[in-house]
Amino acid sequence: MQHGSLTTKSRLEGPDVWQFRWSEKGPNGKRIYRKRVIGTIEEYSDEDAARSAVASLITEVNWANLRSTSITMTVAQLCSHFEQCELARSNTWRSYSTKMCYAVYLRRWILPNWGKLELRDVRTIEFESWLRRLPLAKGSCAKIRGVMSVLLNHACRYEFFDHNPIRLVRQGAQSKAAPNILSPDEIKTLIDGLAIRERTLVLLAASTGLRQSELFGLKWRDINFADRLIHVTRSIVCGVVGPCKTESSQKPVPVHPILIETLLKWKEQQHYRKPDDWVFASKRHRGRKPFWGQAILRKLILPRAHELGIEKRFGWHTFRHTYSTLLRSVGTEFKVMQELLRHSSLRSTLDVYTQAITPSKHAAQAP
Repeated sequence: MQHGSLTTKSRLEGPDVWQFRWSEKGPNGKRIYRKRVIGTIEEYSDEDAARSAVASLITEVNWANLRSTSITMTVAQLCSHFEQCELARSNTWRSYSTKMCYAVYLRRWILPNWGKLELRDVRTIEFESWLRRLPLAKGSCAKIRGVMSVLLNHACRYEFFDHNPIRLVRQGAQSKAAPNILSPDEIKTLIDGLAIRERTLVLLAASTGLRQSELFGLKWRDINFADRLIHVTRSIVCGVVGPCKTESSQKPVPVHPILIETLLKWKEQQHYRKPDDWVFASKRHRGRKPFWGQAILRKLILPRAHELGIEKRFGWHTFRHTYSTLLRSVGTEFKVMQELLRHSSLRSTLDVYTQAITPSKHAAQAP
């Protein structure tokens, strides 16, 4: 295990740079010395900052040396490499919420049960049987399978291993219980019974299908009142602002005049209404952060829904499922539904989000 050498190097023009030097063993067994410029001393003010910038490179170099000496790797070692390369904050390939989810499943399920095994000892049938014994819902088991498969794909990508045994593991993800869907009457009752802030949130979620992270990540400059469009450009998860879930998520969302009117009323009552202010800015944080969505839902919206006679359990994502189902109930074309929900594939729109509501089933059965 080597840590390399980090030094400063002067240049004829411009500021000094940080240079990282390390060695590798060549095909003939001889040492090959390499070097790479990391950045300027303006970008990294001290050695600790420069050292953190080369952490993933050091990991890659050490594992390359281990691979060349044919040392086997355990699942725990692979998890460590995966976290340093793929789950680091500097890696923007995955969203913050996805990285956080991967980290939780690795620590909670993969490492305790499979960490000590070498990669060559991971077997398809053994992993599949282990999933069957877990006291979890099918969806949770499917996520564990997905994380393990991503981990093994990572091993193949870096040539630590030559195949992915999890690829053949069978695990369904279909939930036994269908998600709750709110009816139009229930949505109207809820909207009429809420204060302006909560009413705006519910109306926005129910009529656009925005995800919770997108809903509270909106800024006033994202809303084009003239063209009646919302441009979804960011998401916020656990207070961390990041990109949207997928490229398809960034497509503009059409807004109905009723919602435009409600948003304008809410803006008039806001202290924070500049273009770069959050649409749902928190007074407690003096507008620097938006409200925490789960707190509003749990403390204000759900108790009020219970008072209004709405007994169904629901969350922010319920409005997205409801939006998809109601779009289908009024005869919206599948491709239009996919565009409105901003899904990457039509399969997600039909298999996961859309249900046939009872009146539509009766109408189809009657002939």
